[in-house]
Amino acid sequence: MIVAISISPSGGDETGGVSESVARAVQVIRASGLPCETNAMFTNIEGEWDEVMAVVKQAVDVVAAESPRVGLVLKADIRAGHTGQLTAKVERVEAHLAQQD
Repeated sequence: MIVAISISPSGGDETGGVSESVARAVQVIRASGLPCETNAMFTNIEGEWDEVMAVVKQAVDVVAAESPRVGLVLKADIRAGHTGQLTAKVERVEAHLAQQD
């Protein structure tokens, strides 16, 4: 499965920024050893259900340790028997785009 998650504390710093808290969550995700990538809006994680959800919980817990309220957005692509899709899905789209050029 692949999950796309966005975790952020309510409020943020005096400028409304949340990057420090987000960085702590991403650090937990990267330390898990699961394939992942971070972009401007989400962090994508690939793995088996139990291991991915355990990492999501750990990342939320890190943010919750410093904020009384945490927002979590999670989207999942659950497709049994497929691995390596974090990059393969993008490669398939890029191949179609290359054919159109």
